[in-house]
Amino acid sequence: MPPLLHPALPLLLGATLTFRVLRRALCRLPLPVQVRADPLRTWRWHNLLVSFAHSIVSGIWALLCVWQTPEMLVEIETAWSLSGYLLVCFSAGYFIHDTVDIVASGQARASWEYLVHHIMAMGAFFSGIFWNSFVGGGVLTLLVEVSNIFLTIRMMMKISNTQDHLLYQVNKYVNLVMYFLFRLAPQAYLTHFFLRYVGQRTLGTFLLAVLLMLDMMILIYFSRLLRSDFCPERVPRQQHKDKFLTE
Repeated sequence: MPPLLHPALPLLLGATLTFRVLRRALCRLPLPVQVRADPLRTWRWHNLLVSFAHSIVSGIWALLCVWQTPEMLVEIETAWSLSGYLLVCFSAGYFIHDTVDIVASGQARASWEYLVHHIMAMGAFFSGIFWNSFVGGGVLTLLVEVSNIFLTIRMMMKISNTQDHLLYQVNKYVNLVMYFLFRLAPQAYLTHFFLRYVGQRTLGTFLLAVLLMLDMMILIYFSRLLRSDFCPERVPRQQHKDKFLTE
């Protein structure tokens, strides 16, 4: 069925509006003192709160999908479940919302890396939503949201200038472990799977290209993470000040 007539469109619209409503609700919560005086930090705090909520829901949901339909670990192209399909729609709605939020807030230039990531992620998810292929791959990709829970905690603590807190010191090690387990490992597994599509003019070839670009971004983010949390003396002082949006 053509995408313009696809029954998944109400699901995507509903998910996008859900995150919009959630953002409005979260904006009513009190802000840390270090955040409320800076409009940029205030916007980023609210943006991260929505991201945190999405990571908790979709990360746990992805684990449940794999537990309920373990063939997704092997039959990445053909494995399908209603729960997995709804999860992919739910997360695509989040990426649509976050893209609009970044652009509408005038942060497109500062957050261009997020926009590139979101566009690639949406392109991959739409293949599962509109063509019912690689839904299992979409679910496995969303295992990364388990890692994002701890990554978002880290970023929120950096924005609120609480890096000296014990929670930050504990979280940075937990975050490192989760980065390996739920970000690097699934990406490596999926990249190995999709390499079989090299040279074929199929949807799998397109997804391989997207995956390789995401791999590159993930490795860059990982190097930034290690440098910022474990080799801070190598990060220029000006970068400490300005890179909290992406590191």
